[in-house]
Amino acid sequence: MSKKFSLECCWFVIFVGLGLIVLTGCEQFSGDGYSYETRIAPEETRQIETLVLQETSDEEKAREDVNEVPPKDLELTLEQCRALTLENNLALKVQLINPAIAAEKVSQQEAQFESVFSSNLIYSKTDTPTASFLDEISGSQVDYIATNLGVQVPLRTGGSVGFNLADNRAKTGSPYSVFDPSYGSDLSVSITQPLLRGAGKRANTYAIRIAEYERQITDARTKLEVIRVIAAVDRVYWRLYAARRELDVRKKQYDLSYLLYEQANRFVLAGEKPQIEIIRTEAGVAQQLEAIILAENSVRDRERELKRVLNKTGLEMQTPTVLIPATEPDPVHYDLKKQGLVATAINNRMEMLELELQIAEDIATVDYLHNQSLPLVTMDYRYNINGLGPTRDDSFDLLFDKRFEDHRVGLQLLVPLGNEAGKSQMRQAFYQRRQRLVNRDSRGALIEFEVLNAIDQLEANWQRVLASRQRTILDSRLFEAEKRQFELGLGTSTDVLQAQANFAEAQRTEILALAEYQISLVDLAYATGTLLGAAKVRWEPLVFPDNIK
Repeated sequence: MSKKFSLECCWFVIFVGLGLIVLTGCEQFSGDGYSYETRIAPEETRQIETLVLQETSDEEKAREDVNEVPPKDLELTLEQCRALTLENNLALKVQLINPAIAAEKVSQQEAQFESVFSSNLIYSKTDTPTASFLDEISGSQVDYIATNLGVQVPLRTGGSVGFNLADNRAKTGSPYSVFDPSYGSDLSVSITQPLLRGAGKRANTYAIRIAEYERQITDARTKLEVIRVIAAVDRVYWRLYAARRELDVRKKQYDLSYLLYEQANRFVLAGEKPQIEIIRTEAGVAQQLEAIILAENSVRDRERELKRVLNKTGLEMQTPTVLIPATEPDPVHYDLKKQGLVATAINNRMEMLELELQIAEDIATVDYLHNQSLPLVTMDYRYNINGLGPTRDDSFDLLFDKRFEDHRVGLQLLVPLGNEAGKSQMRQAFYQRRQRLVNRDSRGALIEFEVLNAIDQLEANWQRVLASRQRTILDSRLFEAEKRQFELGLGTSTDVLQAQANFAEAQRTEILALAEYQISLVDLAYATGTLLGAAKVRWEPLVFPDNIK
């Protein structure tokens, strides 16, 4: 009855266990969607909302203008903008984390040669039925416990060395056992070393070298990003300078137009000019007012762009702070040596350095794959000392006496028949290396093309500066002459307004030429992989403390 009850209990436990497994599997792979951590409503991805704008009344606008706080001015030099960009730019902060990640990958690959400590504990109690000559079935009971401590040391040659200490205790209760319980101990040293495939430091440090190359490539890309960001802030700075100077020109032209309007009004009241002169000069005032509005909008756009690049706390894009460039352009004509600048670009451009590192990766890969295509020949050697006794002390005493020693040497051979997979990988690595070599030549030609274009653009902008200055001087004289003619009654306001428009356009062209010349200097430095200025820029990876999770 008890055996039947035990059998039923066993079947019950089995069925309950299977049921729990099935239920767990159904819960894990259920298709109701609630197993996902994030669930978005379909309306958020399939429904497009409309933009609702509220019309502003004139009364509300006037009320806001009365209480509006005038924005404060902030003068910034080009060096200050560079420093703020290096400290706060978001794109740069993202890029500066990549070198730390790449360095950790190198550490991860180096960790494959760390030693490993192993421990094992086994306890078993068996009761095995055994047939006897008395036509009976008797039981053979064994109470066994074993412990094992070991250290595995990987070698950079591809092999490994193992040290192992084992201890066991067995109690059988058999009258035929000399020692009951009996204690056994073993001390072993094993060495495994491949002889062809996977042998040697170069083959086993391949992953470390690739990780180190990737780290250097990341550093090169980070340096390129630093140069790009600083060059971008330089360009935005000079465009803001040009926009603000243009706004000053438009305001001065507005003042001149308004003075002309008042002068024409006096002439008409005195009967010296016809009524149409008032209409002409008033239209000129309105035209200059529109130009001021467009210039102010351009200034706001440039300010917002510079604030976005700087990303300084308290100087966000929505702040009303007015940014005023304090650095003035200093146009200097340079004697540009094309061959020297091209050679500098080839040496400094991070794209070329990245390709060189990738070619080094390809060479290491070809070497590694050649090693992997060799036959696998592995040699094993194991040395073991045995101990046995009625007590653990007796067993270890016999162990340290080294009376019973074992030696085992093994040699394994594995030769792939055909090895088409290895040959295919070798050919792919070789083709990729050839492709990188061709790409390096193509990249060098492209860099030379960019440098020569930057040199020509710089020279053209210098000529624009000279021409625009001469035009500004002549249009200023022409405007003064037309204004004098109008005052003497020998000309009309149309001639004055046209001369004033030409003078304003000449001033605007000169300002743009100065800004474009500074920007072309930035472009030339960027094309050569360098930066303008006397001070060098040094970046460091953005590393977080170890306690950050």
